[in-house]
Amino acid sequence: MSRTLSELLQTDDFVHRHIGPDAAETTKMLEVVGVADLDQLIERAVPASIRGVTLDLPGPQTEAAVVARLREMADHNQVFTSMIGMGYSDTLTPAVIQRNILENPGWYTAYTPYQPEISQGRLEALLNFQTMVSDLTAMDIANASML
Repeated sequence: MSRTLSELLQTDDFVHRHIGPDAAETTKMLEVVGVADLDQLIERAVPASIRGVTLDLPGPQTEAAVVARLREMADHNQVFTSMIGMGYSDTLTPAVIQRNILENPGWYTAYTPYQPEISQGRLEALLNFQTMVSDLTAMDIANASML
């Protein structure tokens, strides 16, 4: 698989990873709603009375620039003595503890991971219950669970 020079020069995918659809998806969506471009969509959808003047916004930044700016802002924070109490102290938590205990929801929630064998029977029971409630109440739909 060969790549073009322009693809190799594209080193910052921050905007493309996090913001909106790509050009092909945009074109397809515009075709579905029957407009030629985004400007025409805005003209049709947003009343002229609420369209503001063009904003003088700075250009986009790279992910590295955003992270650097956030770090610069964070450097202005002042760290004070913690009064949290209850035996808490600012200590280094070993990575093995953080990963296997603090980041493992099995230690602090009753949630059971998806198990098809169990869920299938539960789903069938819910469907039967909903059908019975629907029949008894003569309603088109019934809801037994929001899970």
